[in-house]
Amino acid sequence: MKRDPEKHPWSEPAKRKLDPPLKVHQFACLSDNYGYLVHCADSGLTACIDTPDVAAVEQALADTGWTLTHILNTHHHWDHAGGNLELKEKTGCTIVGPVADAERIPGIDIEVGESAPFRFGTHEVEVLNTPGHTKGHIVYRFKTYNIAFVGDTLFSMGCGRLFEGTAEQMWTSLQKLLKWPDHTLIYCAHEYTQSNAQFAVTVDPENEELSARAARVDELRAAGEPTVPTSLKIEKLTNPFLRPDSPGIRAALNMPDASDTEVFAEIRGRKDNF
Repeated sequence: MKRDPEKHPWSEPAKRKLDPPLKVHQFACLSDNYGYLVHCADSGLTACIDTPDVAAVEQALADTGWTLTHILNTHHHWDHAGGNLELKEKTGCTIVGPVADAERIPGIDIEVGESAPFRFGTHEVEVLNTPGHTKGHIVYRFKTYNIAFVGDTLFSMGCGRLFEGTAEQMWTSLQKLLKWPDHTLIYCAHEYTQSNAQFAVTVDPENEELSARAARVDELRAAGEPTVPTSLKIEKLTNPFLRPDSPGIRAALNMPDASDTEVFAEIRGRKDNF
């Protein structure tokens, strides 16, 4: 039976064609990371979103024919900033990273945050402070095209583990992302969707959209296909970490009168032990 894309928006490809002035090249690396090159055709600038693996970044540059000019770091973890210095030494690129965590971003040249905006070539880049996974985590959104690189703050049907922040901080951070347009494309840093879906159905068992999406994710992964990027609209329907106000989730957790933050914390705690 053909699925109705209006009823099941997850059944339609999340990817959409970007206008020529801005191009995104996605590549897999390490065990489950995704790397991204962002190329501004107008200016010739090319940024790597984080530096999970130098060899993989170099191969992506060779595949595209682009020249690295920038690194946009989301946070300090080794699989996001570990290749900074080597790539900077080889290319002379400019490293951009969070002002709130500048001391832990190797080779940082430009410090950005909500009060320190950033332009990439001809493109305005919104920077949001999203503490929770780490204290200084940030995310980048290219506003004209509504594409966002969210590091480890938000995953497809998941969110980052709270290594340095609190549940309250992370929920506050996620609420910032929820204000973006529904059609925003979400490029997260890891291929965690299948395991996230397996957990999500345990706290949101009556969600038909979630069940259907989980089945589709299984099909994609069995075929060796990526599940990223996703869209904010899809995540609002199926990601339990964005839905602590859901009556179904609250019923499953037996938390009908709890605050959204308390429900979010319970979901995060259960995922940690899943």
